[in-house]
Amino acid sequence: MNNIIFSILLYIIGLISGLGLTILVAHIKKNNASLEAIKIVEEAKNNAENMKKQLIDNAQKEIEVAKNEAMEFVKEKKEEIKNSEKHLLQREASMDKRDELYQKRESILDEKEEKLNTKANEIQEEKGKVDELRNEQIEQLQKISAMTKEEAREALLDDVKVSMAKQIGQYIKEQEIEAKLTADKKAKEMLISSMQRYAADIASDQTVTVVDLPNDDMKGRIIGREGRNIRTIEAVCGVDLIIDDTPEAVVVSSFDPLRREIARITLETLIKDGRIHPTRIEEIYDKVSKDIKQKIIEYGNDALFELGITRVDPSLVEIIGKLHFRTSYGQNALQHSLEVAQLSGVIASEFSEDVNLAKRAGLLHDIGKAIDHDIEGSHVELGMNIAKKFHENEVVINSIASHHGDTEATSFIANIVAIADSLSASRPGARNDSLENYIQRLSQLEEVGNTVDGVDKAYALQAGRELRVIVKPEEVDDLMAHKIAKDVKEKIESTMKYPGTVKITVVREVRAEEEAK
Repeated sequence: MNNIIFSILLYIIGLISGLGLTILVAHIKKNNASLEAIKIVEEAKNNAENMKKQLIDNAQKEIEVAKNEAMEFVKEKKEEIKNSEKHLLQREASMDKRDELYQKRESILDEKEEKLNTKANEIQEEKGKVDELRNEQIEQLQKISAMTKEEAREALLDDVKVSMAKQIGQYIKEQEIEAKLTADKKAKEMLISSMQRYAADIASDQTVTVVDLPNDDMKGRIIGREGRNIRTIEAVCGVDLIIDDTPEAVVVSSFDPLRREIARITLETLIKDGRIHPTRIEEIYDKVSKDIKQKIIEYGNDALFELGITRVDPSLVEIIGKLHFRTSYGQNALQHSLEVAQLSGVIASEFSEDVNLAKRAGLLHDIGKAIDHDIEGSHVELGMNIAKKFHENEVVINSIASHHGDTEATSFIANIVAIADSLSASRPGARNDSLENYIQRLSQLEEVGNTVDGVDKAYALQAGRELRVIVKPEEVDDLMAHKIAKDVKEKIESTMKYPGTVKITVVREVRAEEEAK
């Protein structure tokens, strides 16, 4: 409102100033503009009066609106205050009611407390009477039994200890027997189920390869002038060529299957080509070596695809493929690794372990055999170095290190791989074994059993998978028989190398004979 009045005053002052200026101009123009100046002054006065009235009307309207808004605001605040007072009165009434309830409860609790105190005093009195009666009874029992309270307690505890010791011992023995039966049964079921779910061919790889010739004249061309061709083949391929009286055949001999395979393909290619001389031999050998390298990678990829294993370094794939050209007792190393991987996966699935990790560990457990012809060291050490080089899982590294018992297994999967390796190596038809080695192993097994004191005779049974030990009954008792079985087991493990497991059975038999005449 003050702003409006101030604006009106400013406007009036402006009009007055304008009027003064008009008069001044009128005086300057003097007579020529006097009439016009008077007219302008009159109009200015009229305009100023009109504007003054209009501004005053607008100001009064605004004052009225502001007054109405202020009255509405005051009315709302009064209503709010009224509601607040009403709410406070209700809360005050509610609190008064609660106060009355609390007072009633307090009085009830006071009454209960008095009753409980009275009851507690009565119980205390009764307890004192009971203690007196018990003491009197104890004194009477001590007089009757001639024993003090402590002596009776000790005697009772001794009887309980003896009785419980017998029961606990019997219970432990029963539980041990049951656990052994259950564990053996479960283990057999797991192994049988795993073996039934996987089947592989028998071992058939040999250390020699026969190359068929179109005719016997080809033998002379292979030998060449003064034997230069055969010497070149043997030097380049690293194998021995055996050319004898066998018609239309040449034998390639080598303990390295990879070299033998390269030599076989090289020789067959030369025979088809017909041009056999040192330069051609070297050219064919280089070409076959490149082709074999590609084939090795294919073998590795096929193995990984068969097992469903992914994320393998290409260099490691090539090493895996080389296992195809490595044998152990006639068993193909790559086929053995695949078999161990499949068995490991099956056993791991039975125990709800990581199947893919078990397969990976099974496939790589003998990876060192792929390079043990080229690098010094055992295949276990070489395999661990390869696994570490390609950043394999610690479980895989430990499985490689522990599958022959050289290192302690730190994971369940490592134990699974060791079991699968034993199954693959010892199953019927897995490995070829010569008759001489077989007889030598049986003789050594019987000899180990006969060297133990108290043994009468030892017999190797079931192709060397069981050793039946017959002891002298007059020198060995039943407890000693168990010790002999353990001693024979330790000697076999420390002195012999054998596939699978050997069961030791000690027999102690007493026979009483008489002849009726």
